Amino acid sequence: MTEHQPSPAEPPPTAKQQRYLRQLALQRGVSFVPPRTRAEASRAIDELKRRAPEPVADRRREVRAVQDDMAVRRGDAARVRHEIETEGCGSTAAWKQGRS
Repeated sequence: MTEHQPSPAEPPPTAKQQRYLRQLALQRGVSFVPPRTRAEASRAIDELKRRAPEPVADRRREVRAVQDDMAVRRGDAARVRHEIETEGCGSTAAWKQGRS
């Protein structure tokens, strides 16, 4: 068995654990790696419960900043600009030569 898949004896996290973990992570202002087992989910929940929640005003300010940024299309550094970076279409698309 690879270490990426739980063994058959290890049950996957419940939907309730996953929802609670996501809710706690949002409240704490952190991200998390999705757990593979119920035991991992329980440990992650316990760890997040020990952290202090992020102030609601800070969370709202961050969400608003991201929404504003997306509305004016700033922060698109990862976006591919087809007109100058790629050539071709669909499965024949390729990077242009000499891109930086």
